[in-house]
Amino acid sequence: MRIPLSYSFRNLWTRRLTTMLTTSGMALVVFVFASILMLAEGLQKTLVETGSYDNVVVIRKSSVSEVQSGVDRLQASIIETQPEVALGANSQLLLAKELVVLISLPKRGSDKPSNVVIRGISESSLMMRPQVKLVEGRMPRQGSSEIIAGNSIAKRFKGGGVGEVLRFGMRDWTVVGIFDAGNTGFSSEIWGDADQLMQAFRRPVYSSVLLKLRNSSEFQGFKERIESDPRLTLEAKRETRYYKDQSEIMAKFLRIMGISLTIIFSLGAIIGAMITMYAAVAHRTGEIGTLRAIGFQRTSILSAFLIESLLLGFSGGCIGLFFASFLQLFTISTMNFQTFSELAFNFSLTFEIIYKALLFSLIMGFVGGALPAVRASRMNIVESLRAS
Repeated sequence: MRIPLSYSFRNLWTRRLTTMLTTSGMALVVFVFASILMLAEGLQKTLVETGSYDNVVVIRKSSVSEVQSGVDRLQASIIETQPEVALGANSQLLLAKELVVLISLPKRGSDKPSNVVIRGISESSLMMRPQVKLVEGRMPRQGSSEIIAGNSIAKRFKGGGVGEVLRFGMRDWTVVGIFDAGNTGFSSEIWGDADQLMQAFRRPVYSSVLLKLRNSSEFQGFKERIESDPRLTLEAKRETRYYKDQSEIMAKFLRIMGISLTIIFSLGAIIGAMITMYAAVAHRTGEIGTLRAIGFQRTSILSAFLIESLLLGFSGGCIGLFFASFLQLFTISTMNFQTFSELAFNFSLTFEIIYKALLFSLIMGFVGGALPAVRASRMNIVESLRAS
Protein backbone atom coordinates (compact mmCIF):
# COMPACT_ATOMS: atom_id res chain seq x y z
CA MET A 1 0.00 0.00 0.00
CA ARG A 2 1.20 3.52 -0.86
CA ILE A 3 0.40 6.63 1.14
CA PRO A 4 -1.33 9.20 -1.13
CA LEU A 5 0.49 12.44 -1.97
CA SER A 6 -2.32 14.46 -0.44
CA TYR A 7 -1.27 13.11 2.97
CA SER A 8 2.06 14.94 2.70
CA PHE A 9 0.41 18.18 1.53
CA ARG A 10 -2.11 18.03 4.38
CA ASN A 11 0.58 17.57 7.02
CA LEU A 12 2.60 20.52 5.70
CA TRP A 13 -0.55 22.68 5.73
CA THR A 14 -1.36 21.59 9.30
CA ARG A 15 2.08 22.83 10.43
CA ARG A 16 1.84 26.12 8.52
CA LEU A 17 4.13 28.18 10.75
CA THR A 18 7.06 25.75 10.82
CA THR A 19 6.54 25.00 7.13
CA MET A 20 6.71 28.71 6.30
CA LEU A 21 9.83 29.30 8.41
CA THR A 22 11.66 26.32 6.95
CA THR A 23 10.66 27.21 3.40
CA SER A 24 11.79 30.80 3.94
CA GLY A 25 15.24 29.64 5.03
CA MET A 26 15.60 27.47 1.95
CA ALA A 27 14.26 30.26 -0.27
CA LEU A 28 16.97 32.61 1.06
CA VAL A 29 19.69 30.10 0.25
CA VAL A 30 18.32 29.53 -3.28
CA PHE A 31 18.04 33.30 -3.76
CA VAL A 32 21.73 33.75 -2.92
CA PHE A 33 22.72 30.77 -5.07
CA ALA A 34 20.68 31.94 -8.09
CA SER A 35 21.71 35.60 -7.78
CA ILE A 36 25.43 34.78 -7.84
CA LEU A 37 24.99 32.53 -10.88
CA MET A 38 22.89 35.24 -12.56
CA LEU A 39 25.64 37.77 -11.81
CA ALA A 40 28.32 35.60 -13.42
CA GLU A 41 26.05 34.79 -16.37
CA GLY A 42 25.20 38.47 -16.88
CA LEU A 43 28.88 39.43 -16.90
CA GLN A 44 29.77 36.69 -19.37
CA LYS A 45 26.77 37.40 -21.59
CA THR A 46 27.60 41.11 -21.74
CA LEU A 47 31.18 40.51 -22.82
CA VAL A 48 30.44 37.67 -25.25
CA GLU A 49 27.69 39.71 -26.96
CA THR A 50 30.19 42.55 -27.35
CA GLY A 51 31.94 40.62 -30.11
CA SER A 52 30.91 39.49 -33.59
CA TYR A 53 31.77 36.01 -34.91
CA ASP A 54 32.93 37.36 -38.30
CA ASN A 55 35.25 39.93 -36.72
CA VAL A 56 38.86 39.17 -35.78
CA VAL A 57 40.91 40.95 -33.11
CA VAL A 58 44.68 40.98 -33.69
CA ILE A 59 46.79 41.76 -30.62
CA ARG A 60 50.36 41.21 -29.48
CA LYS A 61 51.19 37.63 -28.51
CA SER A 62 50.76 36.81 -24.81
CA SER A 63 48.67 39.95 -24.26
CA VAL A 64 45.65 39.25 -22.10
CA SER A 65 43.75 42.29 -23.37
CA GLU A 66 44.00 45.27 -25.72
CA VAL A 67 45.15 47.43 -22.79
CA GLN A 68 48.39 45.41 -22.55
CA SER A 69 48.86 44.98 -26.30
CA GLY A 70 50.89 46.92 -28.85
CA VAL A 71 50.75 46.73 -32.65
CA ASP A 72 53.16 49.04 -34.48
CA ARG A 73 52.28 50.77 -37.74
CA LEU A 74 54.37 48.42 -39.89
CA GLN A 75 52.64 45.35 -38.46
CA ALA A 76 49.25 47.00 -38.91
CA SER A 77 50.02 47.75 -42.57
CA ILE A 78 50.97 44.08 -43.14
CA ILE A 79 47.61 42.98 -41.75
CA GLU A 80 45.88 45.41 -44.11
CA THR A 81 47.30 43.54 -47.09
CA GLN A 82 45.84 40.15 -46.10
CA PRO A 83 43.38 38.79 -48.69
CA GLU A 84 40.84 37.63 -46.08
CA VAL A 85 39.93 41.20 -45.08
CA ALA A 86 36.42 42.07 -46.30
CA LEU A 87 35.57 45.13 -48.36
CA GLY A 88 32.72 47.48 -47.56
CA ALA A 89 31.06 50.24 -49.52
CA ASN A 90 33.26 51.98 -52.08
CA SER A 91 35.75 49.09 -51.77
CA GLN A 92 36.79 50.36 -48.33
CA LEU A 93 38.64 47.83 -46.18
CA LEU A 94 36.61 46.72 -43.18
CA LEU A 95 39.60 47.10 -40.89
CA ALA A 96 40.16 49.43 -37.96
CA LYS A 97 43.42 50.21 -36.16
CA GLU A 98 42.38 51.03 -32.61
CA LEU A 99 43.87 52.34 -29.39
CA VAL A 100 42.66 51.32 -25.94
CA VAL A 101 43.77 53.15 -22.78
CA LEU A 102 42.38 53.58 -19.28
CA ILE A 103 41.59 56.83 -17.49
CA SER A 104 40.02 57.53 -14.11
CA LEU A 105 36.75 59.47 -13.93
CA PRO A 106 34.61 60.50 -10.93
CA LYS A 107 31.13 59.02 -10.66
CA ARG A 108 28.03 61.17 -10.55
CA GLY A 109 26.71 61.66 -7.03
CA SER A 110 29.61 60.13 -5.12
CA ASP A 111 32.73 61.57 -6.85
CA LYS A 112 34.28 58.14 -6.37
CA PRO A 113 36.88 57.58 -9.13
CA SER A 114 36.77 54.51 -11.35
CA ASN A 115 38.65 53.32 -14.42
CA VAL A 116 37.01 53.84 -17.80
CA VAL A 117 38.06 52.53 -21.23
CA ILE A 118 38.96 55.13 -23.88
CA ARG A 119 38.91 53.60 -27.36
CA GLY A 120 40.51 55.30 -30.33
CA ILE A 121 38.55 54.29 -33.42
CA SER A 122 38.93 54.46 -37.20
CA GLU A 123 36.36 55.18 -39.90
CA SER A 124 35.46 51.48 -40.25
CA SER A 125 34.99 50.83 -36.52
CA LEU A 126 31.24 51.49 -36.48
CA MET A 127 30.67 49.64 -39.76
CA MET A 128 31.94 46.44 -38.13
CA ARG A 129 29.84 46.96 -34.99
CA PRO A 130 26.19 47.17 -36.08
CA GLN A 131 25.03 46.86 -32.46
CA VAL A 132 26.38 50.37 -31.77
CA LYS A 133 23.81 53.09 -32.51
CA LEU A 134 24.19 56.83 -32.04
CA VAL A 135 21.15 57.91 -29.98
CA GLU A 136 22.00 61.53 -29.21
CA GLY A 137 24.20 64.21 -30.74
CA ARG A 138 26.56 63.46 -33.64
CA MET A 139 29.73 61.57 -34.50
CA PRO A 140 33.07 63.23 -33.64
CA ARG A 141 34.90 64.97 -36.48
CA GLN A 142 38.07 63.22 -37.57
CA GLY A 143 41.21 65.00 -36.38
CA SER A 144 39.36 66.88 -33.60
CA SER A 145 39.27 66.65 -29.81
CA GLU A 146 35.70 65.37 -29.86
CA ILE A 147 34.45 62.13 -28.34
CA ILE A 148 31.27 60.09 -27.99
CA ALA A 149 30.31 58.22 -24.81
CA GLY A 150 28.42 54.99 -24.19
CA ASN A 151 25.04 55.48 -22.51
CA SER A 152 26.31 53.75 -19.36
CA ILE A 153 29.16 56.28 -19.13
CA ALA A 154 26.80 59.21 -19.71
CA LYS A 155 24.53 58.08 -16.88
CA ARG A 156 27.15 57.17 -14.28
CA PHE A 157 30.16 59.45 -14.79
CA LYS A 158 30.67 63.19 -14.51
CA GLY A 159 31.39 64.88 -17.80
CA GLY A 160 29.91 62.02 -19.84
CA GLY A 161 26.83 63.86 -21.14
CA VAL A 162 26.43 65.64 -24.46
CA GLY A 163 28.05 69.08 -24.36
CA GLU A 164 30.12 68.27 -21.27
CA VAL A 165 33.91 68.37 -21.28
CA LEU A 166 36.36 65.76 -20.02
CA ARG A 167 40.03 66.46 -19.41
CA PHE A 168 42.55 63.69 -20.00
CA GLY A 169 45.77 63.29 -21.95
CA MET A 170 46.58 66.96 -21.12
CA ARG A 171 43.68 68.04 -23.34
CA ASP A 172 40.02 69.00 -23.07
CA TRP A 173 37.67 66.67 -24.94
CA THR A 174 34.09 67.63 -25.78
CA VAL A 175 31.37 64.97 -25.69
CA VAL A 176 29.39 65.47 -28.90
CA GLY A 177 27.31 62.29 -28.91
CA ILE A 178 25.93 59.37 -26.92
CA PHE A 179 25.77 55.86 -28.36
CA ASP A 180 23.80 52.81 -27.29
CA ALA A 181 25.57 49.47 -27.67
CA GLY A 182 22.79 47.40 -26.11
CA ASN A 183 23.79 44.81 -23.55
CA THR A 184 27.49 44.89 -24.47
CA GLY A 185 30.73 46.13 -22.95
CA PHE A 186 30.96 48.97 -25.48
CA SER A 187 28.30 50.85 -23.49
CA SER A 188 30.96 51.35 -20.80
CA GLU A 189 33.49 52.96 -23.17
CA ILE A 190 34.34 56.40 -24.56
CA TRP A 191 35.28 56.62 -28.26
CA GLY A 192 37.32 59.19 -30.15
CA ASP A 193 39.69 59.57 -33.11
CA ALA A 194 42.54 57.05 -32.79
CA ASP A 195 45.26 59.34 -34.16
CA GLN A 196 44.30 62.22 -31.87
CA LEU A 197 44.23 59.96 -28.84
CA MET A 198 47.62 58.46 -29.72
CA GLN A 199 49.09 61.97 -29.80
CA ALA A 200 47.43 62.93 -26.52
CA PHE A 201 48.62 59.83 -24.68
CA ARG A 202 52.00 59.76 -26.47
CA ARG A 203 51.36 56.25 -27.70
CA PRO A 204 53.37 55.41 -30.87
CA VAL A 205 51.61 52.08 -31.42
CA TYR A 206 48.04 50.83 -31.75
CA SER A 207 46.51 48.49 -29.19
CA SER A 208 44.81 46.19 -31.68
CA VAL A 209 43.65 45.75 -35.24
CA LEU A 210 40.02 44.80 -35.78
CA LEU A 211 38.94 43.37 -39.12
CA LYS A 212 35.96 41.69 -40.69
CA LEU A 213 36.56 38.45 -42.57
CA ARG A 214 35.53 38.18 -46.21
CA ASN A 215 34.39 34.65 -45.39
CA SER A 216 34.04 33.37 -41.84
CA SER A 217 35.50 29.98 -42.80
CA GLU A 218 38.81 31.65 -43.73
CA PHE A 219 39.66 32.43 -40.11
CA GLN A 220 41.96 29.46 -39.49
CA GLY A 221 44.09 30.16 -42.55
CA PHE A 222 44.34 33.86 -41.63
CA LYS A 223 45.27 33.01 -38.04
CA GLU A 224 48.00 30.55 -39.04
CA ARG A 225 49.57 32.99 -41.53
CA ILE A 226 49.59 35.90 -39.07
CA GLU A 227 50.99 33.90 -36.17
CA SER A 228 53.70 32.21 -38.27
CA ASP A 229 54.88 35.39 -40.03
CA PRO A 230 58.41 36.17 -38.68
CA ARG A 231 57.79 39.90 -39.15
CA LEU A 232 54.89 39.82 -36.72
CA THR A 233 54.64 39.10 -33.00
CA LEU A 234 50.86 38.96 -33.10
CA GLU A 235 48.00 36.55 -32.51
CA ALA A 236 44.50 36.55 -33.98
CA LYS A 237 41.26 35.68 -32.18
CA ARG A 238 37.65 35.77 -33.22
CA GLU A 239 36.11 38.76 -31.49
CA THR A 240 33.59 36.54 -29.69
CA ARG A 241 36.41 34.36 -28.34
CA TYR A 242 38.44 37.39 -27.30
CA TYR A 243 35.61 38.82 -25.19
CA LYS A 244 34.72 35.41 -23.78
CA ASP A 245 38.31 35.12 -22.53
CA GLN A 246 37.89 38.56 -20.93
CA SER A 247 34.99 37.29 -18.82
CA GLU A 248 36.32 33.91 -17.69
CA ILE A 249 38.42 34.95 -14.68
CA MET A 250 35.77 37.25 -13.22
CA ALA A 251 32.92 34.82 -13.90
CA LYS A 252 34.89 31.96 -12.34
CA PHE A 253 35.64 34.07 -9.26
CA LEU A 254 31.95 34.97 -8.86
CA ARG A 255 30.85 31.34 -9.20
CA ILE A 256 33.40 30.10 -6.64
CA MET A 257 32.40 32.86 -4.23
CA GLY A 258 28.70 32.09 -4.79
CA ILE A 259 29.07 28.36 -4.26
CA SER A 260 31.13 28.94 -1.09
CA LEU A 261 28.51 31.29 0.38
CA THR A 262 25.70 28.97 -0.66
CA ILE A 263 27.28 25.95 1.02
CA ILE A 264 27.64 27.92 4.27
CA PHE A 265 24.04 29.18 4.16
CA SER A 266 22.68 25.81 3.05
CA LEU A 267 23.99 24.11 6.18
CA GLY A 268 21.65 26.28 8.24
CA ALA A 269 18.73 25.58 5.92
CA ILE A 270 19.36 21.82 6.01
CA ILE A 271 19.55 21.84 9.80
CA GLY A 272 16.29 23.81 9.88
CA ALA A 273 14.60 21.27 7.61
CA MET A 274 15.94 18.41 9.71
CA ILE A 275 14.62 19.96 12.93
CA THR A 276 11.24 20.55 11.30
CA MET A 277 10.98 16.94 10.11
CA TYR A 278 12.21 15.49 13.41
CA ALA A 279 9.52 17.56 15.17
CA ALA A 280 6.94 16.23 12.72
CA VAL A 281 7.99 12.65 13.49
CA ALA A 282 7.81 13.29 17.25
CA HIS A 283 4.31 14.81 17.05
CA ARG A 284 2.97 12.06 14.79
CA THR A 285 4.25 8.99 16.61
CA GLY A 286 0.76 7.60 17.14
CA GLU A 287 -0.22 8.40 13.57
CA ILE A 288 2.84 6.54 12.27
CA GLY A 289 1.95 3.53 14.46
CA THR A 290 -1.62 3.56 13.12
CA LEU A 291 -0.39 3.66 9.51
CA ARG A 292 1.86 0.70 10.17
CA ALA A 293 -0.92 -1.19 11.96
CA ILE A 294 -3.35 -0.87 9.03
CA GLY A 295 -0.82 -2.28 6.59
CA PHE A 296 1.45 0.49 5.28
CA GLN A 297 5.03 -0.73 4.83
CA ARG A 298 8.16 0.95 6.18
CA THR A 299 9.07 2.12 2.65
CA SER A 300 5.70 3.90 2.37
CA ILE A 301 6.34 5.77 5.63
CA LEU A 302 9.87 6.59 4.49
CA SER A 303 8.60 7.87 1.13
CA ALA A 304 5.85 9.99 2.71
CA PHE A 305 8.27 11.85 4.99
CA LEU A 306 10.85 12.25 2.23
CA ILE A 307 8.17 13.72 -0.06
CA GLU A 308 7.25 16.23 2.65
CA SER A 309 10.88 17.31 2.94
CA LEU A 310 11.30 17.49 -0.84
CA LEU A 311 8.15 19.63 -1.07
CA LEU A 312 9.65 22.00 1.49
CA GLY A 313 12.84 22.25 -0.60
CA PHE A 314 10.99 22.66 -3.90
CA SER A 315 8.73 25.37 -2.47
CA GLY A 316 11.76 27.22 -1.12
CA GLY A 317 13.46 26.89 -4.50
CA CYS A 318 10.48 28.33 -6.38
CA ILE A 319 10.13 31.25 -3.97
CA GLY A 320 13.87 32.00 -4.07
CA LEU A 321 13.90 31.94 -7.89
CA PHE A 322 10.80 34.15 -8.02
CA PHE A 323 12.48 36.92 -6.05
CA ALA A 324 15.85 36.40 -7.80
CA SER A 325 14.17 36.95 -11.18
CA PHE A 326 13.49 40.59 -10.24
CA LEU A 327 17.26 41.21 -10.13
CA GLN A 328 17.16 41.29 -13.94
CA LEU A 329 15.64 44.77 -13.63
CA PHE A 330 18.82 46.15 -12.09
CA THR A 331 22.09 47.22 -13.72
CA ILE A 332 25.25 46.92 -11.67
CA SER A 333 28.90 47.67 -12.33
CA THR A 334 32.09 45.92 -11.35
CA MET A 335 35.74 45.93 -12.30
CA ASN A 336 36.80 43.68 -15.16
CA PHE A 337 39.82 41.79 -13.80
CA GLN A 338 41.35 41.55 -17.28
CA THR A 339 41.28 45.23 -18.23
CA PHE A 340 40.92 46.78 -14.73
CA SER A 341 38.13 48.98 -16.05
CA GLU A 342 34.57 49.33 -14.82
CA LEU A 343 31.92 47.34 -16.67
CA ALA A 344 28.15 47.75 -16.35
CA PHE A 345 25.89 44.74 -16.90
CA ASN A 346 22.59 43.16 -15.89
CA PHE A 347 21.76 39.97 -14.00
CA SER A 348 20.78 37.21 -16.42
CA LEU A 349 18.44 34.31 -15.57
CA THR A 350 18.74 31.28 -17.84
CA PHE A 351 17.08 27.87 -17.97
CA GLU A 352 20.35 26.31 -16.78
CA ILE A 353 20.35 28.49 -13.66
CA ILE A 354 16.69 27.65 -12.99
CA TYR A 355 17.19 23.89 -13.08
CA LYS A 356 20.44 24.11 -11.05
CA ALA A 357 18.69 26.19 -8.36
CA LEU A 358 15.69 23.84 -8.19
CA LEU A 359 17.96 20.78 -8.12
CA PHE A 360 19.95 22.36 -5.31
CA SER A 361 16.75 23.07 -3.35
CA LEU A 362 15.63 19.44 -3.77
CA ILE A 363 19.03 18.23 -2.56
CA MET A 364 18.68 20.43 0.53
CA GLY A 365 15.21 19.00 1.15
CA PHE A 366 16.41 15.43 0.68
CA VAL A 367 19.43 15.80 2.97
CA GLY A 368 17.35 17.57 5.60
CA GLY A 369 14.57 14.95 5.55
CA ALA A 370 16.50 11.70 5.06
CA LEU A 371 17.39 10.98 8.71
CA PRO A 372 13.94 11.93 10.13
CA ALA A 373 12.28 9.80 7.43
CA VAL A 374 14.46 6.79 8.32
CA ARG A 375 13.62 7.30 11.99
CA ALA A 376 9.91 7.38 11.22
CA SER A 377 10.06 4.22 9.08
CA ARG A 378 11.91 2.27 11.79
CA MET A 379 9.43 2.97 14.60
CA ASN A 380 8.00 -0.07 16.32
CA ILE A 381 4.24 -0.42 15.83
CA VAL A 382 3.42 -1.33 19.44
CA GLU A 383 5.66 1.35 20.99
CA SER A 384 4.27 3.99 18.60
CA LEU A 385 0.66 3.18 19.51
CA ARG A 386 1.51 3.08 23.18
CA ALA A 387 3.22 6.51 22.97
CA SER A 388 0.06 7.98 21.48
